[in-house]
Amino acid sequence: MHVDGQTRSFVRELADQAFSRASGAPLRDGNSIVLLKDATQNYPAWLDAIRSARRTIHFEMYILHEDDAGRLFADALIKKAGEGVRVRLLYDWLGAFGKTSHRFWNRLRAAGVDTRCYNPPRFDHPLGWVSRDHRKMIAVDREVAFVTGLCVGQAWVGDPARHLDPWRDTGVQLRGPAVLDCEKAFAEAWAVAGDPLPDAERVNREATLPAAGDVAVRVVATVPNTAGLFRVDQLVAALARNRLWLTDAYFAGTAPYVQALRAAANDGVDVRLLVPGTSDIPALRLFSRAGYRPLLEAGVRVFEWNGPMLHAKTAVADGQWARVGSTNLNIASWMGNRELDVIVEDQRFAASMEETYVADLANAIEVVLDDRNRVRPPAGAAPRTRGGSGSSGRAVAGAVRIGNTVAAALTNRRVLEPVEAHIALIAGSALLACAVLAIKFPRGFSYPIAAILGWAAAALIYRGIVLHRRKPTR
Repeated sequence: MHVDGQTRSFVRELADQAFSRASGAPLRDGNSIVLLKDATQNYPAWLDAIRSARRTIHFEMYILHEDDAGRLFADALIKKAGEGVRVRLLYDWLGAFGKTSHRFWNRLRAAGVDTRCYNPPRFDHPLGWVSRDHRKMIAVDREVAFVTGLCVGQAWVGDPARHLDPWRDTGVQLRGPAVLDCEKAFAEAWAVAGDPLPDAERVNREATLPAAGDVAVRVVATVPNTAGLFRVDQLVAALARNRLWLTDAYFAGTAPYVQALRAAANDGVDVRLLVPGTSDIPALRLFSRAGYRPLLEAGVRVFEWNGPMLHAKTAVADGQWARVGSTNLNIASWMGNRELDVIVEDQRFAASMEETYVADLANAIEVVLDDRNRVRPPAGAAPRTRGGSGSSGRAVAGAVRIGNTVAAALTNRRVLEPVEAHIALIAGSALLACAVLAIKFPRGFSYPIAAILGWAAAALIYRGIVLHRRKPTR
């Protein structure tokens, strides 16, 4: 069927409108983008940009480990602060918990690095810790920005002396107008954790940067309860015509998203999902595999990475569209966290992403349904190696898998598979143990519940008083 230029232009405008409204992010033309694989390419590029900084460094990182890799970056930031560069570091409280000491942060602050912690526990926010700043972003001098799935830690570097391979992960380097969107995202998160940036340093609505290339990019900065990237992921699954290849570290797809993938596969789209074969939380693998069956039955191909940990969060569709960033395909990333992703509409970049994906599949094992309709890897699959410590969303992913299995078992809304027997038995045993303990030790259950309810009540009253005092007078 012949399609004239006017029709193509209309379709493109319609697609741009759909993606802009779904993501809440405008399409920026005139950028250059570089695909960076693993710490071997990301960390040197980050450090080069930091060392060349003349005015500002904005460093937003979910986890900054107190290890050799973390100290390397801390030393680089401290050095630039000593040279008069304004260095701002935003880390997540839960991400840093148990991984980085107060001494580490105090050393940065004492050296002039403006360091803030996102969302530490507060009395008036009993459940505030559920929302995390899961972003991984570096912006330097409003000239270059990095959006990535990597945190800073030795696990991404590996340890050859101990025969530990590095984690597999992906990031990008940006130059051009989209850098300002990264700076805006940082400024918004920075203001949540304390005073906003000075007026002279904020990115105003009219600000722009000269073109640095010819790549069209969207910077999607999601915040809790906005679900911008969830809508985008749904839209891509609906629009993909030939290929949709996904990589995710903590996959726990919701029913609507799983159905979107199933519908695409049933329509002849080559849908592939690459996930870790081992996880930094070993039990998560069991929970994740419980969700494979509906995908496999619809023709979605599922692959497990045969390495220490696959931490990347990427997608590429039809050789035209690609996504790289921090968002996992689970409810915590889609709905609960601050995340940052780059959506790229460029054939050359998408081709590079597809080449990388094919190379990754060479180190992966395909999961299939056997003759008895059971989920299993093929015979002769290589043994798995263990990972280290990890990232946000893993506990939520496991909870979602448990919840799906328990709900399905109690409501009989779908057929359970044998691999879910373990989840059902464990969950049933845990609930039975709780029931027995509640009968035998009623005070042991009632007192903690009363304490939680009292804390919530006090927090609400406190917030109400504060808000009442802010009420304007006539």
